Amino acid sequence: MKRRLAAAACVAACAWTAGCALRSTDVQPALADPAEFGGWTCSRIAEETDRVQRHATRVAYAFDERAGNNIIAMGLGVTVFWPALLAMRTTEPDAALLSALKGRHEALARAAADRPCAAVAEAAPAAGVAALPVGVGDTLIYEQRPVSRGPAQFFSLRVTQVGRDALQLEPARPAPGGTSVQWLHDRSGNLKSAPQAPVWPELLRADLTLGQVVAGELRDPADPGQRARVRGQVVAVGPQSIAGRRFDVAVIDLFGDAGTQEASTRLDGVLVVDRASGVLLRLDLFSGHPVFQLQRRLARVEHLP
Repeated sequence: MKRRLAAAACVAACAWTAGCALRSTDVQPALADPAEFGGWTCSRIAEETDRVQRHATRVAYAFDERAGNNIIAMGLGVTVFWPALLAMRTTEPDAALLSALKGRHEALARAAADRPCAAVAEAAPAAGVAALPVGVGDTLIYEQRPVSRGPAQFFSLRVTQVGRDALQLEPARPAPGGTSVQWLHDRSGNLKSAPQAPVWPELLRADLTLGQVVAGELRDPADPGQRARVRGQVVAVGPQSIAGRRFDVAVIDLFGDAGTQEASTRLDGVLVVDRASGVLLRLDLFSGHPVFQLQRRLARVEHLP
């Protein structure tokens, strides 16, 4: 396999000097032999699969015009949606490398299918769903920026209720004399209500799966006329350590437009939620519309009895 990768790199180098470019959707997987992994254990196959996916993600997003701002850094266990990676713009050298990685990924999958690895992998997520990563008394501390390079602001939300269908949160430090406005996340990851924009009451569906397409609106709760129409696709799922807790993330790549038909502006970004609790982990929006231009990320989780 190393010789194949070296050959792919050689072809890639020649293509680079020729100045060629193509859509990575035109890339076909390079052939790889599952027999290479015949003596491997399930855990070793899983580790190599994760490594291949992380490598492919870095290659594809390095040439995305947003330079990786639309996806979280991949960690162990995260499964990526290959069609989304292959839809990224790339150059001939990276097309060849993606092809080799995709072929290796498929060979690993065939090798895993020949032994009881699949049953082990399917049982693991179910065991973790019973215990949510956040609970009553936890304080979620978010970092927010109005633009990607703007000054950081922090705000804290305390989990006050965990229900079968939703989590309720309220500001950990409400304004003096003010009335606390609750934040409400349903277990699918929709932000049903909040005092500040945006909210997305009906964007996500239950049981987000790899490759799933979603559609809906982002709204300004203070002004119902301020809306963004968006579509998205789940491009990665899996366990991820964020802010000191272990979450089962779903990464949704977003695109659409904000404003009215007479005056609209392009919008794109990424939405990351926990599939077990629905808690927001990251929201990056890029748009000419000020209401839908921000970055909001979970920085840490603290527990206060």
